[in-house]
Amino acid sequence: MHVLIIGAAGMVGRKLAESIASGESLAGQPVEKLTLMDVIPPTAPAGFTGEVVIKSGDIADPAVSTELVSGRPDTVFHLAAIVSGEAELDFDKGYAINLDGTRHLFDAIRHEGQNAPYKPRVVFTSSIAVFGAPFPDKIGDEFFLTPRTSYGAQKAIGELLLADYSRKGFFEGIGIRLPTVCIRPGKPNKAASGFFSNILREPLSGQEAVLPVDESVRHWHVSPRRAVGFLRHAAEIDLEAVGLRRVLNMPGLSATVGEQIEALRRVAGDRAVALIRREPDPMIGEIVAGWPRDFDPARALALGFVGDASFDEIIRIHVEDELGGRIGG
Repeated sequence: MHVLIIGAAGMVGRKLAESIASGESLAGQPVEKLTLMDVIPPTAPAGFTGEVVIKSGDIADPAVSTELVSGRPDTVFHLAAIVSGEAELDFDKGYAINLDGTRHLFDAIRHEGQNAPYKPRVVFTSSIAVFGAPFPDKIGDEFFLTPRTSYGAQKAIGELLLADYSRKGFFEGIGIRLPTVCIRPGKPNKAASGFFSNILREPLSGQEAVLPVDESVRHWHVSPRRAVGFLRHAAEIDLEAVGLRRVLNMPGLSATVGEQIEALRRVAGDRAVALIRREPDPMIGEIVAGWPRDFDPARALALGFVGDASFDEIIRIHVEDELGGRIGG
């Protein structure tokens, strides 16, 4: 099997590549080739015995997708996107990458299959930003798409393209709406949701963190470990069971910022919590106010997707996977 990961230099893409490399299989088949692509060259996962091809380029350039698809990967993970805050600040860049890049990829697959049969599995990462307020207490599988950010609009259009190209038989598409991934390792980025990770990640390493919103803000989260599990399961699932509605709300954990902080207190103590500094940011507050808070992901649960059990578990996963089991730096 040949697996292509677009957005492989990002945190989730890197962890997905490592997960595939560690078992060297996907959907019960041996993975013999990994093609990893991003705007900067991704790092090859350690220990993989098959062929690894590293590519760099701008997904907004149609030629990049044409070259990637010419290798006829069996499974394509499309993770590439610029994050919510950046997409809101730079309208042209957001649409060029998040929308045009997706269309270029889908069209490259369509054109590749015109001369000889080719129908890969395409796993598209969407976002809960496709939904907009006002919300019910829990968003169910029938809730309509009303994004309130450019990023959410770009992802919603991508979902429609995925469904239509799948309906036409150009590829086997499935989309997963990821909760906000928390705790993201590394340094803060331009995502409006970044503070959800920052207020836990930095204190766990003995560093100060800034909280730009009120502690009453509630949001929907998933750990990196579970997010990778969602992607793998989406690549393996029987699409007959999924049906024509190819995009699913993923399981997650609903928690307020205050509940996050109390979980941090239970796992790391009062000294870690004391490192959180309150500094309100009206722009971030406005963006987050339009995001979903809780879900009833019945379809995904019935199809075997599994989320995190508690925020304490999410924090412990970060300590195990990123800090070597040690708290405090």
